[in-house]
Amino acid sequence: MSTSTSSGNTAGAGAAPNAGDIQIQIPRMLPPQRFRESQENIPNLKVEREAIRQHMIDFLKEESIVPPVPIADLRVLTERALETKGIDSRYLDYAAVLLNNEMWRETLATVPYNRRLLLLPKCLRLESHCPAPFDEFGLLCKKCGMCSIQDLQDEAERLGYAVLVAEGSPIVMAIIETGKIDAIVGVSCLSVLEKAFPYMEAAAIPGVAVPLLQDDCIDTTVDEDWIWDIIHLSSEDRSRRLDLTGLREDVDTWFTRESLAKELGEAKSETEEIGHDWLARAGKRWRPFLSVAVHQAIQDEPGGAVPEDLRKVAIAVECFHKASLIHDDIEDQDAVRYGERTLHEEHGVPVALNVGDYLLGEGYRMLAESDASGEVRAEMMRIASEGHRTLSLGQGAELCWARAPKKLSSLEVLEIFCQKTAPAFEVALRLGAVYAGADESVTEVLRKYSEALGIAYQIRDDRDDLAEDAEASDLLAMRPTLPLAIGAERAKKEDREMFATLWSRELPEGLTKDSLRARLEDLGVTNRISDLLDAYKEEAIRSLWDLENSSLKGLLRRVIGKIFNDTEIKGWCSASEES
Repeated sequence: MSTSTSSGNTAGAGAAPNAGDIQIQIPRMLPPQRFRESQENIPNLKVEREAIRQHMIDFLKEESIVPPVPIADLRVLTERALETKGIDSRYLDYAAVLLNNEMWRETLATVPYNRRLLLLPKCLRLESHCPAPFDEFGLLCKKCGMCSIQDLQDEAERLGYAVLVAEGSPIVMAIIETGKIDAIVGVSCLSVLEKAFPYMEAAAIPGVAVPLLQDDCIDTTVDEDWIWDIIHLSSEDRSRRLDLTGLREDVDTWFTRESLAKELGEAKSETEEIGHDWLARAGKRWRPFLSVAVHQAIQDEPGGAVPEDLRKVAIAVECFHKASLIHDDIEDQDAVRYGERTLHEEHGVPVALNVGDYLLGEGYRMLAESDASGEVRAEMMRIASEGHRTLSLGQGAELCWARAPKKLSSLEVLEIFCQKTAPAFEVALRLGAVYAGADESVTEVLRKYSEALGIAYQIRDDRDDLAEDAEASDLLAMRPTLPLAIGAERAKKEDREMFATLWSRELPEGLTKDSLRARLEDLGVTNRISDLLDAYKEEAIRSLWDLENSSLKGLLRRVIGKIFNDTEIKGWCSASEES
């Protein structure tokens, strides 16, 4: 698997998992995510909506604005914010809501949960299937599981919110007048938000709103992760002040050749030269970013400067990761990585193996030479060595399977994901936590979180292999993948021979990646994979419930959105918007 980097709890010492070894369980499946085009004055792509929200955050850093702001002034401010980025003015109303949200965010965080109201619209339900009746206050949810209202309502009430599934400015005004609510988190269409704005402005009630993506009042959709993020805002969660985008960009700068020379020393041999170059090559840098972000979240002032010595820990994490990629590419006989030749294709297998070993040694050296106490250094070395050991066992499970291939169930494939990908995240997270002085109570939470996060990460990669423009290296490389496992489980009679051949590591005559993708699509594989991805993302969030450190909990919630919504925006001009 081209993105696999490490391993976790193995199903046997280097043996491929079988039915008797499987410990993993499918988490509770979420209501199916519906897809609808956004209305014209709201960006259709989630990444574009995220970019507008981030721009509003950045804009406010340069402005001294105290809410409430009259709607006319809010529009003027928003127009200026959009002009600075060349964002289409048709998104003005949408961006104004997001700007107003950011003005109130810190105030909302100080309001106790039991003094807040969550106002949800009834149009989030599946109208044609919803069994819930109405009374004078709104929808009485029957918790049938067919929409997101149940989960949002349950979580908000668990925190202490009052929750109403209703809509309209009169009910907002009536609630404000009771004096029992100090803040409102609302989900509604832009037209209703505009009507409710004057009431909230007049009462100076903190209001944060998540706009629906459609205003036709039936089977609407919304950015649900934004709702989850907002309802959990609290004054105890200081991590909300962390600029994750800026922090990640900062971490990226540590992996230029110049920066690496300062930390690792100048390359004095060809082995060091190749190793430094490999470290500096393209990569998402999620693991070193996670180590740094966890450390910062645990600090009394999370937005403070990153300690210089923390770079050693972050670089060590990337050394381990990049070493595992070298070895993984050799074992899987992959020829391309980051759009370039893999290291063993470029320099030969012996040199590549040695460079991988060199990077492992550099990683351990960086941990050992950090300025942490001896006890902390010993614990970091133990965490890293455990990850190194389980990498070999997890990768061995897949390699042994390749020697005697057989059809694997989707659960068995997920078990491999758990073994190979999850512990890389766990090592990165735990190193940052240990360096920050976190107590042992976070260890089990981080293990559960990393397991769900790692599985979701690999599921996302398998889903991306099904995209039309994907190279699909794993899909046709006859490795254990989720599309092949689910496809075989759902195969009709005429497809069974094709899947049996693929699982025996042979390519059926005439089969192309496009024809295989089309067949998998017909079998509903893409939808099933997306459902599993959502379930494991939610499982990662639910694993945080027992975490007592509010700042760390808040950070790890935000990390889910950051990792799985990380897409580059190429431009905001009208031509690119319409193409």
